[in-house]
Amino acid sequence: MPALTSSGKGAATRDVIVDRAFGIACSAGLEGLSIGPLAQAVGMSKSGVFAHFGSREDLQLAVLDAAGQRFVEHVLLPSLKARRGLPRLRAIVAAWFDWVRHTADGGCVFLAAVSEYDDRPGPLRDRLIQHETRWRAELARAVGLAIGTGELQADTDPMQLAFEIYGLALVVHHDAGLFGYDAALSRGQRALERLILSHSP
Repeated sequence: MPALTSSGKGAATRDVIVDRAFGIACSAGLEGLSIGPLAQAVGMSKSGVFAHFGSREDLQLAVLDAAGQRFVEHVLLPSLKARRGLPRLRAIVAAWFDWVRHTADGGCVFLAAVSEYDDRPGPLRDRLIQHETRWRAELARAVGLAIGTGELQADTDPMQLAFEIYGLALVVHHDAGLFGYDAALSRGQRALERLILSHSP
């Protein structure tokens, strides 16, 4: 087995730090990240963590990007196996509803970040907007494909329907934490089908 190069070891260590920081951010938000406790959690010194991230903000940006990658891997990529049109759109939303379970890590970094940075201009808000804009574009693209297959009305506004589907995911996440996931999922699924029906040819 070949030995890891110093750059390879550095990347692996950085991944470990980001992974642990992601877990903390899920429950405490990005503002809950502190270099000291994080360094202790990964068995490093503060200077060791700073060697991989020049600042707390750099670490927060890396965690936000990691959250985006995990979301894409959990929600979008598996859904691409479904046929274009409503099957793919339903698969995306089903995976999205599953994402909001968060039984292992305690919450969604993106929802926490929106509350933290929606009114705070700066790099973190800018990066959050980039991730959100890309996701809404992907969701609108899935809607557009369903319009193209004739399964949704030709005059359906993809961005508007994506906005409304996004609202369903938010309320499922909200209710899952307060009233239980199963009840929230059931209501979310029924709301989605009603929404799709309202745009059916």
